[in-house]
Amino acid sequence: MTAEMAKDQVRIFDTTLRDGEQSPGASMTLEEKLQVAEILDDMGVDIIEAGFPIASNGDFESVREIARRAKRAVIAGLARAIHADIDRCGEAVRHAERGRIHTFVSTSPIHLKYQMNKTEEQVLEIITDTVTRSRNLIDDVEWSAMDATRTPLDYLCRCVEAAIKAGATTINLPDTVGYATPDEYRQMFVDIRNRVPDADKAVFSVHCHNDLGLAVANSLAGVAGGARQIECTVNGLGERAGNAALEEIVMAIRTRGDVLPYVCNVEPKYLMRASKLVSAVSNFPVQYNKAIVGKNAFAHESGIHQDGMLKNAETYEIMRPEDVGVKATSLVMGKHSGRHAFKDKLKELGYELGDNALQDAFRRFKDLADRKKHVYDEDIEALVEDEIATAGEGAKVIALTVIAGTGGPQKAILTMDIDGRHETREATGDGPVDATFKAIKAIVPHDARLSLYQVHAVTEGTDAQAEVSVRLEANGRVSTGKGADTDTLVASARAYVAALNKLSLRQQALNPGALKAV
Repeated sequence: MTAEMAKDQVRIFDTTLRDGEQSPGASMTLEEKLQVAEILDDMGVDIIEAGFPIASNGDFESVREIARRAKRAVIAGLARAIHADIDRCGEAVRHAERGRIHTFVSTSPIHLKYQMNKTEEQVLEIITDTVTRSRNLIDDVEWSAMDATRTPLDYLCRCVEAAIKAGATTINLPDTVGYATPDEYRQMFVDIRNRVPDADKAVFSVHCHNDLGLAVANSLAGVAGGARQIECTVNGLGERAGNAALEEIVMAIRTRGDVLPYVCNVEPKYLMRASKLVSAVSNFPVQYNKAIVGKNAFAHESGIHQDGMLKNAETYEIMRPEDVGVKATSLVMGKHSGRHAFKDKLKELGYELGDNALQDAFRRFKDLADRKKHVYDEDIEALVEDEIATAGEGAKVIALTVIAGTGGPQKAILTMDIDGRHETREATGDGPVDATFKAIKAIVPHDARLSLYQVHAVTEGTDAQAEVSVRLEANGRVSTGKGADTDTLVASARAYVAALNKLSLRQQALNPGALKAV
C-alpha cells in the first residue's frame, strides 16, 4: 500500500485482534480470530492488525493464517523495536497478498526514563535501525511513536523524520494513554506535517485511547490535522477504557459529510454483525446505550419521541437503522404465529434452516412463546444460534431437573442423548450449576477444565431468555459453547455440552481412534 491516495480518503485500520484482545479477559481462540478477520475483510476494512506474532506461538499462527486467508485487506503484525520481533512479524505476514510490519518505540520523557532507560539519541538510533530492518523485509512499514502526545514536539519531529528517512510508509502518532484533547491533537499533526522534511512521503495515522472519553473526537480531529489513517476497534474494545470505536468513526464520517468531508471503504451494513460477533467471542457485552450498535441505539420509549417517529423518522433519528444492519422493529412474533411466519422471520434475520432444523427451532419457539409475554428478535436469534450450535453429532440435553434451595445439598437429575441412547444420572454439587455440570461429567467422563462461565439476559424482564457462554480447556485446546433458554440451568447445560462436543470433534480430528467424549 503506497502513500498515494485521494485527499479525502481515510483508511480504516482495525486493531480488534491485537489491541482489542489485550483487554483483560478478551483473549480469543484461533477459530474466533479467523471469524472476526473474515467479517472485517468482507466489510472493507483497509488494514487488519491481526496480532503480535512474537507474543506467543498462538499469536504467530493466528497472524499467519489470517494473512493466508485475507482477500482484500492489508494484514499487519505488531513488533517492538527489537530485531527478533521484527523478523518474527515479517515471517508471519509474508503469506499475505499485502502484508505490513508495524513497529513501535516509546518517545516521551517519562517512558524513556522509567520504561526504556534510554537517551533521546539512543532512541533515534533504534528508530533508524529497526525501521530499516523492517523495510528490508517488506515494502509496507508502519512506525509508531508510543506516547506521542506526551512527547516534546521538537523531539517528536526528529523521530518522525528519522522513521521516514529509514523507509517508513505510515507514521502513527498515538494518544497511548488517552491524554490529549481534540484541538491539541489536531494541531500536533499540523505542526509535524509542516515541519518534518518529506512528510508527504508517508501516510499519517491516529490511534486514540478512550481514558477521557475522547477517543473518537480525537481521532477525527487528527484527520482534520492531516492524518489519513484511523486505528480503531469494533465496539471500542481495548485496554483500560478502550480504543476509538470503528462503528462510531465510520458512521460519523458517513452522517456528517458536511463537516467531515472524507470517505472510507467500510460498508456500514456489516457494523451490527461485526459488533455482535466481537462481543460474543471476547465475552464483552455491549452496553445498551452504546452509540450505533447498542441495543437502545434505535429504540424510542418517550411518548413525544414516539409521536415524532410516527410522523417522520428524521425527527429523532439521524441515521437509518438498516444502514448499520439493525432491524427497524423488534417485537413482531408471538405464540399465535404460524410456521410460515416463523420461517419468513428467520429469513428476515438472515437464517435459512433445513426442514429438520426448522422443525426443531419452531417447536422451541412455540415453547418459548408460551412461557414469555413478548418474543423479541433477539430471543429468536438466540434460539436459532443455540439450535445451530447444538445440531449434528454429539451429546444432547434431553431433560433436566434441579433441586435447589437452603434446605440441603443441590441436586441435578439429567437425561442426555448419547449417539441415540438415553442415559440418566444424578449428582449433587456446590450449587445447582455445579450439580448440573457434575451430572454431565457422570454421563460423559472427561478431563476438561471450566475456564469461563458467563450468563446474560437476551432481553429485558423476568421472563427473559438467559444466554450462557461456557469455555472448556483440555490438552492445550480451547472450546466455547453457548446455550439459550428461559431456564438458566437448562441454558447452562446446553452451553456446557456444546463446548464438550466441540472438544470431542477436535480430539477425533487429531486422533481418529479417540472416543467421542474427551
